[in-house]
Amino acid sequence: MNVFVIGVGLIGGSMVLDIQREYPEATIYGIDANDNHLEEALKIGVIQKKATFEELDKADIVIISIPVDVTIEVLPKILTIVSDTCLVFDVGSTKSLICNEIKTHPKRRNFLATHPIAGTEFSGPTAAHQNLFQQKTNIICEVEKTAFKLQEKALEIFAKIGMRIRYMDAESHDKHIAYVSHLSHISSFMLGKTVIEKERNERDIFDMAGSGFASTVRLAKSSPAMWTPIFKQNKNNVIETLEEYITNLQEFKELMKKDDFTEIYNKMESTNHIKQILNGIK
Repeated sequence: MNVFVIGVGLIGGSMVLDIQREYPEATIYGIDANDNHLEEALKIGVIQKKATFEELDKADIVIISIPVDVTIEVLPKILTIVSDTCLVFDVGSTKSLICNEIKTHPKRRNFLATHPIAGTEFSGPTAAHQNLFQQKTNIICEVEKTAFKLQEKALEIFAKIGMRIRYMDAESHDKHIAYVSHLSHISSFMLGKTVIEKERNERDIFDMAGSGFASTVRLAKSSPAMWTPIFKQNKNNVIETLEEYITNLQEFKELMKKDDFTEIYNKMESTNHIKQILNGIK
């Protein structure tokens, strides 16, 4: 089985590490715009061979793990090159524009739109590790547009590396993910920005930063090259979530100005219910 991973970073690299474990006969080929990443991935065993787009005609599986704006550009070309029996899937955080881009492609049935809800703030080949996807949700969009045999192939792989499957239409995916993922990244980036700007005048501020700050700002270490295209592609949904978030922040500020700490307590207490929600999805 020839598996090509385009983008040998955290998600793509971790996925092919798991595939190598579950399918020892598989040969893993890597394609990346950064040749240093390819050399590094080869050295540490994330991939077994370097490859080019021209070699995709011998692929059985192609995993696209690159920024979503680049995916839109290269996906039609990938589908044109691969064989009729090749499974192609992406792992991007937006789905609507990607699905729309290839909706009339002659090999649309070779493509499966997926989004594994997994990851860390780290990037590059050295960030890849086994078991990243254990008990993680993988959202699949427009499954009915993918050839049934290729669906089966994909589901077998996802099951073997430990993922749970959730089906959703692309528009709903983009709307919901704006709330639970995209907004949290924006919040983290802007909290980091706020503190960095303050730190210019108070040099010891980071000495007082505890685990709460570290966990909240963790996502601000994520790659801007990956997240800027995500925000662009999901602009309308992200703006909607920001408007609601800003409204809540402004309301909290007004309560502070009024010294209405009873209402602040009530709002925080009602929000504590999120503990039960999050515990239920672990």
